[in-house]
Amino acid sequence: MAGALENITVLDLSRVLAGPYCTMILGDLGAEVIKVEAPGGSDETRKWGPPFQHDTSAYYLSANRNKKSITLDLKSEKGIKIIKQLVKISDVVIHNFKTGTMEKLGIDYDTLSAINHSIVYCSITGFGETGPKKDMPGYDFIIQAMSGLMSITGDEKSGPQKLGVAITDILTGLYACIGIQAALLERKSSKLGQKLDISLYDTAVSSLVNIGSNYLMSGKIPTALGNQHANIVPYQTFQTLDGEMVIAVGNNRQFKALCSILEQPQIAINERFATNPERVKHREQLIPVLQQVLLTNTTAYWLEKCHENNIPCGPIQNLEEVTLDPQLNKRNMFIDYEHPTAGPIKMIGSPLKLSRTPVTMRHHPPNAGEHNEAILSKLKDEEMEK
Repeated sequence: MAGALENITVLDLSRVLAGPYCTMILGDLGAEVIKVEAPGGSDETRKWGPPFQHDTSAYYLSANRNKKSITLDLKSEKGIKIIKQLVKISDVVIHNFKTGTMEKLGIDYDTLSAINHSIVYCSITGFGETGPKKDMPGYDFIIQAMSGLMSITGDEKSGPQKLGVAITDILTGLYACIGIQAALLERKSSKLGQKLDISLYDTAVSSLVNIGSNYLMSGKIPTALGNQHANIVPYQTFQTLDGEMVIAVGNNRQFKALCSILEQPQIAINERFATNPERVKHREQLIPVLQQVLLTNTTAYWLEKCHENNIPCGPIQNLEEVTLDPQLNKRNMFIDYEHPTAGPIKMIGSPLKLSRTPVTMRHHPPNAGEHNEAILSKLKDEEMEK
């Protein structure tokens, strides 16, 4: 079955995570993705680990399925010539070199758009291609720190904390994917490509959403609330008799139901707690009372009670529990591959579920240069036909 982006060819000059994550999504949706690395493989994630399986990095595997790989020396005349030939048959070029590198190599947007006026060219950098910080290198950890994300993550005891994954890389990859598809849609009417300038810093700040909006409206610098919500109470983790769980009360009806199962109906009609704005204002008085009752029984007991009363809740699962979850397995969120070097591997699947043009897993994450002969010979054949 054809993928939604079956007729799109992506020339991928990116490495590590933000760019490769974007192009993996495009590949999942059916695009032909040609991953370009230096001879021997220059995507740093190939060496990031452990774990490795037969010298293949789990990190690299996580963001590079549904791609073909060629190796080129972009510091050579021949390498640049091949890139320009590939641009003629491509729809998208994506890179995450430092600002100015593509210009030095002679494959910047102006040069490539002159070769193919319909090319969609996506630049991913740490801070963008304009502004006083444009030449600074961008790493997820640094961006999390600078953007304010770390200042609102953790609590008073822990101090600022980063998220457990490189979230700004992932979000930047998603924004790049959205922008590329928008440019491809617009191209249908204009017949022209365009340049996208996507930065990790911009993306991280955009992800502040309600917390950023709270500050812009109030002028009050937000503090880290740990597992509590800035605008909703109770919406956090709670200790139980044998562990911990999340309860996320989204409205007054749910709060009344929670008070009922906790056998504390008087709390729901107390003027300090009857509405969410009042609960936020008086969270220091409310939460200890709820917590005390929740400690009297097990996580499983409270999960069952909450589910029975339509109160949003959930267990805090480790990765083993996640992979065994029947819901995720029913939705094919864990897939098996046979890799030519690593052997049998298991990967996280795609959350995109399209009814007519479903995501397909056509190619294993490629070894460096695995498709040199197939792709470069295709270029030679096309030159011969001219």
